[in-house]
Amino acid sequence: MIGTLVSIGAIYIFIVLGYFAKYVFKEKIHDKTLVIFSVYIFQPFLALWGILQKPINFDLAMAPVIFFTISSVIILINILLAKRLFSSLQDRSIFTVASVIGNTGNLGVPLGIAIFGEASVPYTTLINLANVIIVYTFGVYFYSRGNFNVKDSILNIIKLPVLWFTALAVILNLLQYHPSPSIDKSLQMGAYTSMVVQLLIFGIYLYSVHLKTIDLKLISSITLIKFVFIPLIAFFILSALPIEPFTKGVLFMELMMPLAVANVNLAALYECKSTQVTAAVFVTSLLFLILIFFYLPLLHHLWQQ
Repeated sequence: MIGTLVSIGAIYIFIVLGYFAKYVFKEKIHDKTLVIFSVYIFQPFLALWGILQKPINFDLAMAPVIFFTISSVIILINILLAKRLFSSLQDRSIFTVASVIGNTGNLGVPLGIAIFGEASVPYTTLINLANVIIVYTFGVYFYSRGNFNVKDSILNIIKLPVLWFTALAVILNLLQYHPSPSIDKSLQMGAYTSMVVQLLIFGIYLYSVHLKTIDLKLISSITLIKFVFIPLIAFFILSALPIEPFTKGVLFMELMMPLAVANVNLAALYECKSTQVTAAVFVTSLLFLILIFFYLPLLHHLWQQ
């Protein structure tokens, strides 16, 4: 348990640095510039490096398939709920996808190692790949729908390089391509820069969050879906599936991750209430530190089946 908390705390340090950087330098830091660098330059490095680290073993392929399927089901349910809960198109878009886009990479991978050991890395890597696909398909579509029509929203998906680099990385992996040490080191530099920049962006946008301007209905609705609705659905589905208990445990952990900073990136990129999205990411990130103690018994139950 202590190792879990240390792993989370070490990651959150970069968020704090981003917050205080904005506090000290204010307008000298251009928020959108970092978002553009992250989305268009560094995240393709992360996709290439992460997917090329381990050969894709089809025995492990069930984990990302189940993750993607459960996430897709939640999105469909959220679409129906959003129409009843919100009148604003932007609020509907945020509610639909925010709770599904979890922090499976920056937080999920190190937390998997802390709880399950290094044996979890192949699973968390493939699950994060499924999450990347969700981010740059459903995520881009719905966040851009706040300000764009259907046609332009679909074009926004196609324009993003990370989706194409993800596809390229999968193809190279299946062709059993192994990057040379020098190339791997360059990819690793870009990948780690991507992780750090995303966390800094979160801290920077967090500076602009003011309690008086928080949309309590939107954020509480997202939080309820994230930490009550998804855990219940995931627990019962995973309990019934005939897969390895270890896989069930890792999947449950990844589905419990708080909202990813990628939500902030997309909301800022497509001008879809980035401040409210930042607040939602912040609230779920704090709550996760408390709720993880309640989720661990459920996780261990699935793991020890």
